[in-house]
Amino acid sequence: MNYSKKGIKKRQKQLNSTSTKIEKMFLLYFLKAILICFIGIGIIGACMGIGMFNGILASSPDISTLDVTPSGYATFVYDAKGKQMTKLVATNSNRSYVNMNSIPKNLANAFVAIEDERFYEHNGIDIKGIARAGMEAVKNKFKFSQGASTITQQLLKNNVFDDTWVTETNLINKFKRKFQEQYLALELEKRMSKSDILELYMNSINLGQNTLGVQAASRRYFDKNVSDLTLSECAVIAAITQNPSKYNPISHPDNNATRREKVLNNMLEQGYITQTEYNVAIADDVYSRIKSVNETKDVESINTYFVDAVIDQVINDLMEQLGYNETQAYNLVYSGGLQINTTQDPEIQKICDEVYNDESNYPSNVKWLLHYELTISKSNGEQENHSTEMFKSYFKQTNANFDLLYSSQDQAYEAIEEYKASVMGYGDKVEAENIVLTPQPQVSLTIEDQHTGYIVAMIGGRGTKASSRSLNRATSTTRQPGSTFKVVSTYAPALDSAGLTLASVQDDAPFNYDNGRPVSNWYGGAYKGICTLRYGIEQSLNIVAVKTLTQITPQLGFDYLQKFGFTTLVERRAVTNSVTGKTEIYSDIQQALALGGITDGVTNMELNASYATIANGGVYIEPALYTTILDHDGNVILDRTNPQTRRVLQETTAFLLTDAMVDVVTKGTGGSVNFGGMSIAGKTGTTSSYRDVWFAGYTPYYTATTWTGYDNNEIMHDSAEKNLSKTMWRAVMSRIHENLPNKEFEKPDGIVTASVCKSSGKLPVAGICTAHTEYFAEGTVPTEACDAHYAGTVCAATGLPADPSCPFKVPGMVTIAPSVDGSATSQQVCPHNATYYATNPDAFAADSQAAIASQQTAAAQAAAAAQAAQAAAQAAQAAQAAQAAQAATVQTPTTDSAETPLTE
Repeated sequence: MNYSKKGIKKRQKQLNSTSTKIEKMFLLYFLKAILICFIGIGIIGACMGIGMFNGILASSPDISTLDVTPSGYATFVYDAKGKQMTKLVATNSNRSYVNMNSIPKNLANAFVAIEDERFYEHNGIDIKGIARAGMEAVKNKFKFSQGASTITQQLLKNNVFDDTWVTETNLINKFKRKFQEQYLALELEKRMSKSDILELYMNSINLGQNTLGVQAASRRYFDKNVSDLTLSECAVIAAITQNPSKYNPISHPDNNATRREKVLNNMLEQGYITQTEYNVAIADDVYSRIKSVNETKDVESINTYFVDAVIDQVINDLMEQLGYNETQAYNLVYSGGLQINTTQDPEIQKICDEVYNDESNYPSNVKWLLHYELTISKSNGEQENHSTEMFKSYFKQTNANFDLLYSSQDQAYEAIEEYKASVMGYGDKVEAENIVLTPQPQVSLTIEDQHTGYIVAMIGGRGTKASSRSLNRATSTTRQPGSTFKVVSTYAPALDSAGLTLASVQDDAPFNYDNGRPVSNWYGGAYKGICTLRYGIEQSLNIVAVKTLTQITPQLGFDYLQKFGFTTLVERRAVTNSVTGKTEIYSDIQQALALGGITDGVTNMELNASYATIANGGVYIEPALYTTILDHDGNVILDRTNPQTRRVLQETTAFLLTDAMVDVVTKGTGGSVNFGGMSIAGKTGTTSSYRDVWFAGYTPYYTATTWTGYDNNEIMHDSAEKNLSKTMWRAVMSRIHENLPNKEFEKPDGIVTASVCKSSGKLPVAGICTAHTEYFAEGTVPTEACDAHYAGTVCAATGLPADPSCPFKVPGMVTIAPSVDGSATSQQVCPHNATYYATNPDAFAADSQAAIASQQTAAAQAAAAAQAAQAAAQAAQAAQAAQAAQAATVQTPTTDSAETPLTE
């Protein structure tokens, strides 16, 4: 710097110049302006921060309406003896709530020791924990390796922010949720006790293996209730919660063991346990027990057919009775924490399972039905899907009868490889493949206690059940019922309200449906002539049944079937033919209804319920698979213990049908089901070409219906397949009744007996009619004399009552067949009068030959009858002698030979 006189003057002049003063003034104003801006920005920022913070808190859930109770609970299903059958679990619902008084103190202390050691001191936020976590984050370059969430905050995270925290995508969202969580934690602790918060927390936390809460975890890992856990086991569960995957005691026992030791150390340091308790717990070989439980426990178990049916019925009742939609009902069943008390008798179900799982009870020539799906990744990047129908079409090109059935699984796999080779090219890869081989023929069974309507056991199919809620052939499959329908569609209404009796008769003779198609009998082309309805039931005579339904009208039969509870019948259905474009009308109100010829078929359970109605004295009870359903709080929401009933048949009608069906079992088409020592009534059923075979029957205790058939509706050929329904019915029911005393079917008041003519069902004429004794309901005993027999002169040529001028008349008796509509029959005489021969002069010679042949046949038949009578008398004498000899010796128990089964 220049300090000369001249330099100093120059410097003074610069300082006092106007331009310098202006510069300094502007600089001062500029600095003031900057300072004011900074102050303003600070104030605005602070206001914005406060506003944002208030906005975050304002957007928090309302604490006054906040529900921190965990949602989603497992539903438990119990059998009739109160034993747990299964647990129904949806995602995030495998939880069973337990109160604090059921949770061991050691378990509560273990969670506090490892998760929130100052839980009983803080007010919802652990300031020390936050500071510690912050310092650790600074040391680790702002990587947060330690949490500072309290148990209260974790409860909020699990039950309030459960859908939020897992989707946080940026730091702002994380801080926003954290602020809300801390604010609500402070508010929550003002409203709830520490004990209540801890209880809710321990019922909310994820503890691995699809378990939520300590009770579900205790059952999963130790197969015991949480109240029974030891200190060592409590430490195992508390060790899981920080990372349920990493510290899973099944998949990562070593990690859990390290964490468990820390839990125990913390408990010791914080004074929750003594050194002795610590030493015992540390030495416990807890993981070997966990491994043992895991080997026997199947949390992914597939529901049985019975449980599947229960679920369907519960969902349906929730919709119909409580107004739920299907989604709501499904969610309630799988995550509502229900208690479903079923009607299943575990002992009876066990017998059914053993019989139906025993392959020695089935025909040896098992077939395998293939269901096949294939997805191919083509070499050009495209995907190609192949269905079972495409697979079938490929093989039908060379075999028109191909039906997806194989005699072995190896054959099926060979066919699959052949198909893949035909549809895959160079560079193609199998993306996905679904192969299902189902043994055939298939089966189903329903057993009901007819007095309560409770289904006690069920079989929905044969072979390994691959998934829950799969095809249940007892409840979901509709099949043609065959001759089992004769009883419920025809004979029940005929006896109950159409004025017919078991003694009423029909002529088993050629007969056509209204459309001209002949009605065929199952036993061939022969006919049995005049038969009573009782005999028609016993021998399952098709023509007798169709004639009877024609007489009482198909509409009446249809109406009774609806009363019996069938829901799959078609009253009228209009279907447009895709080929012709014409509208076709389908209806089950037609003559074939007598033989089970219906549009859609019936389910096993509904058919069984109709027979249970007869067994129950004519009173229908809707089949029930559960008794009561309790919600999560123990309130009964559905109750089937007092079901609504309706009378379908008079009690006397039910007895008459039962008595006739006893004949089916003792001397008719169902003889092979008779296991002796027990009263049995039932009816066989077979559809055309043996595509479906049934037996529906009952004892004084239970009603059971068995079905056999191919899933793809193929024909059953050998006798073992054709008789499988009766084989299984006997195998199951004989074991069920082993220790049950025999009881006769109860005969109600209003049943009387009367002697009637076998050919007319009316009062017999002495010396002419063959009479027999029959049961009747009071008021239905016939009062008219038999009009089916004519005694007098008979035409030897025609067998008809003779015209007064007939040249071939001889003394004799004629039986006149009843009319189809049940009206009085009119006597028809032979045509041999003067006018006839005047117009047919050549007929006399032929009629003479016919008369001679008829007389010869009659003589031969008389001789044969006499010979048969003599043989019968001799056999009777021999039997009496044998009995007398046997009575004089010590008897040795013998086993009756197997009865040759009859088929329809």
